[in-house]
Amino acid sequence: MEMADIPSRKADMGDRRKFKDLIKSICTCGGDGFGTMSPIGVQLYVQDRHVVMDNGILQVTLSNPDGIVTGIRYNGVDNLLEVLNDESNRGYWDVVWNAQDGSSRAGMFEVIKATNFNIIKESEEQVEVSFSRPWDPSHQGKLVPLNIDKRFILLRGYSGFYTYAIYEHVGSPEWPAFSLGETRIAFKLRKDKFHYMAVADNRRRFMPLPDDRLPGRGQQLAYPEAVSLVNPVEPELKGEVDDKYQYSCDNKDLKVHGWISMDPAVGFWQIIPSDEFRSGGPLKQNLTSHVGPTTLAVFLSAHYTGDDLVPKFGQGEPWKKVFGPVFVYVNSVMDGEDPLTLWDDAKRQMLVEVQSWPYSFPVSEDFQSSDQRGNVNGKLFVRDKYVSDDYIPGQGAYVGLAPPGEAGSWQRECKDYQFWTRADEVGYFSINNVCTGNYNLYAWVPGFIGDYRNEVDITITPGCNIEIGDVVYEPLRDGPTMWEIGIPDRSAAEFYVPDPDPRYINKLFVDHPDRFRQYGLWDRYSELYPSEDLVYTIGMSDYRKDWFFAQVNRKKDDKYVGTTWQIKFRLDTVNQDGIYKLRVALASATLAELQVRVNNLNTNRPLFSSGLIGRDNSIARHGIHGLYWLYSVDIQGAILVQGDNTVYLTQPRSGNPFVGLMYDYIRLEAPPS
Repeated sequence: MEMADIPSRKADMGDRRKFKDLIKSICTCGGDGFGTMSPIGVQLYVQDRHVVMDNGILQVTLSNPDGIVTGIRYNGVDNLLEVLNDESNRGYWDVVWNAQDGSSRAGMFEVIKATNFNIIKESEEQVEVSFSRPWDPSHQGKLVPLNIDKRFILLRGYSGFYTYAIYEHVGSPEWPAFSLGETRIAFKLRKDKFHYMAVADNRRRFMPLPDDRLPGRGQQLAYPEAVSLVNPVEPELKGEVDDKYQYSCDNKDLKVHGWISMDPAVGFWQIIPSDEFRSGGPLKQNLTSHVGPTTLAVFLSAHYTGDDLVPKFGQGEPWKKVFGPVFVYVNSVMDGEDPLTLWDDAKRQMLVEVQSWPYSFPVSEDFQSSDQRGNVNGKLFVRDKYVSDDYIPGQGAYVGLAPPGEAGSWQRECKDYQFWTRADEVGYFSINNVCTGNYNLYAWVPGFIGDYRNEVDITITPGCNIEIGDVVYEPLRDGPTMWEIGIPDRSAAEFYVPDPDPRYINKLFVDHPDRFRQYGLWDRYSELYPSEDLVYTIGMSDYRKDWFFAQVNRKKDDKYVGTTWQIKFRLDTVNQDGIYKLRVALASATLAELQVRVNNLNTNRPLFSSGLIGRDNSIARHGIHGLYWLYSVDIQGAILVQGDNTVYLTQPRSGNPFVGLMYDYIRLEAPPS
């Protein structure tokens, strides 16, 4: 029977009888092919060193009491996880944390190993088990100061299992200060079976083997994650570059990813049905799957943002958060069918999971069900009198609820929950299933600079449905546009991205919309501009061809030096007494500084300096954006001239190829009219 004929999980948890009748009507053996289901109930077996959950479709084995996933039996395969690895290195939750006690301890990696096992729920319909590890002062400096409760759920008739965790820092003086650099779930799959990886429709391919990255077969490039395949097992991969950061993804687009085994035809997928528990909002980028074969569900990380997205907890600061649940989904096809269709099935399953959020079956009272949450509805307009005399519908706007803060603070928020949606063509938005608490309403609108924040705090109570009516965002604007470069969308993707060095190519990204993911593009700037920096002439240049996607350092005599870009423009008249406004929106910054000068490059002091900003590292990690920055620079009319003028954009910081800026959008406004 085809997957389309049988839901692989319960689409309607309240209609249990119909689903059970459907299951009983299917005569299959658990896990013997695509779309099969077992009519048997969920079984739990507790042993001295292992706990086994089995629903007849798959069998999940966890270490007792550590709570590490040591085995997943499915479709005739004894274990989908890497059997060559130690049991502690197959499927696990982990953290990277830093002590904040003045010691030198930093970047401590810890696989979360529990000390207590408990059965939370056991029935034929559902098994939920807990592996917890309480913290006490005797663990100080050794274990991350958190109480951690890892949960695993197996449901009847489901081709996969769920996992979530509750992290808690207790509000008591003996609980030390610390920062949490990363937390995630990692699964290490069998390298002899899983060779095809899928992250998106246009990012899927047969991948190198982990052996191809070892000395003799691979050559490390500028950093350990990037390797040139000089002698891979599969000769057709020779000359390609493998780098896990080429497969990173924005939270808003990161719902399902994983691996396919061709023989037997089996898929292994991480499905993340909600962004609410991930830090940084919809544009935060995270790792997905990569050579190992490894698949990750990342909840907190500093990737593409730096330390701004590392939560820091004071001594005795109370905090509790639920990460997940996420769904680990496995699927298969009948003999003779194309294994690559497993990706299509995984996407369908992802939609089922998203529509089922928030789940009704997790037992923990810390995870709020739908009836404990609330909704917020409204309509967003944009008011920019230099674009239109009328209010402009906020079509496609990103609208969200996040903890109270300043406009735009959501992109650096990393402790609590966020809830986001997109406005429709008339600006209407509905943010549903919001956890109880106090929030601000935030938004940003593609096509307009800056951030919106509603000044009224919004309190969500169980079952509430808040209608906030029409809200109006007035983006920064002093006068009419004289010229502009780029598109205000918080990305540098519209600018010129060069072809990669033929020695460092990933064939997946040849003629690809994400061509910026190729390795080594930073050095292409020096080849295109060996002695003089970029000059852009308003009215003649085209930002799609003439504006390099990143203002990087130029390589000169084996050293990397800062650069100055020029924007040349003509003015027929100048208001000598007026103030012109230069708006500069940055899509990313890495240990960089933006200096602005006008018509005189040799002034000791720039007209504007951002100071040292950013630790996104987006240039090295093949991103096209990081954190968003917006600057407004006053230009006195007296320093402009009738005729030819030049804005100089200098990035003076130097030392390595990854220092630099990515621009989102630049606009010069005339004085108010």
